[in-house]
Amino acid sequence: MPHLQDRPLTLVRCPEGYNKDCFYQKHANDTVPDTIGRVKIPEEKGVSWYMIADSLPAVIGLVQMGVLELHTWGAKRDRLDRPDRIIMDLDPDPSIPWKFVIEAAHLVRTLLNELDLTCFVKTTGGKGLHVVLPLQRIHTWDEVKAFSKGLADHLVRLIPDRFIAKMSKQKRKGKIYIDYLRNVKGATAIAAYSTRARPGAPVSVPLAWEDLSVEVRSDHFTVANVVKSLKGLTEDPWRDYFTVEQKLTRKMKTSLGVTA
Repeated sequence: MPHLQDRPLTLVRCPEGYNKDCFYQKHANDTVPDTIGRVKIPEEKGVSWYMIADSLPAVIGLVQMGVLELHTWGAKRDRLDRPDRIIMDLDPDPSIPWKFVIEAAHLVRTLLNELDLTCFVKTTGGKGLHVVLPLQRIHTWDEVKAFSKGLADHLVRLIPDRFIAKMSKQKRKGKIYIDYLRNVKGATAIAAYSTRARPGAPVSVPLAWEDLSVEVRSDHFTVANVVKSLKGLTEDPWRDYFTVEQKLTRKMKTSLGVTA
C-alpha cells in the first residue's frame, strides 16, 4: 500500500489470464468499481480521470477487474508536477549474464553514493532491476529527466561495451539498456510487490543491496514463494525509503555534465 498511495496508475488487465489477451488501461470508466479512487489529470486533448488505489478494497477491486500489473507514476496526486523519485531501469539483453546486471546495479549505486545520494534496489519481476532514488518534491520533470539521462550517459561513457542508453533494440544486443525515460511526466514503472503478467506469476520485490546474488534473478520471487520470503525477513530492506530526504544539487548535475 505505501508504494501505491496517492499515485496515478497504469494497469495491465488480463481478464482471462496472462496467456490470453491482455491490455493496458490508465483511464477510469463506468466499469471501474467505486472503491477505486480517481484523480483528474490534464492531457493534450483535455482532462482525463486516472485511477488510484489508496486502500485494500481498491486493490481487491483491481484484482476483480483482472489486473495483473500495477504501474505507478513517479509523483503523487497533490503535486503531479513534482516527482518524488528517479528510477534507473536496467534492462539486459537476453544474452547478458545475470552477474553483469548485478554489477551494473552496484555501479549505479556507487556513482550515486559518490554524489551523496541514497538509492534502493528491487527486482522488476521481468528481466532486470530497478535502482530507485527517492527525492524531495522540489524538482521539475525536466530536471529529473536531465539528471537521469546524465547518469545513463555517464555509465555508457564509462563502459560502452556493457551499457547503452538508446532505445534501438538492434543496438542493445549484448548490452544492458539503461532506461532513464521512466522519469518523464506520465511515464510509469512497475510498483513494488506488484505481480507481473508472465509465466510463473513473478513479483517485483524490494531487496537489501547485500541480497543481490546470482541465485536471485529478477523473476525469482513469485506469488508461490514471496509471502514466505517476506515472513523470513528480520527487517524491511527498504525501511528507510520513505524517510530519506535528498535533492539534486548544481554540483551533482555538473559532475555528470548535466546543464538543466
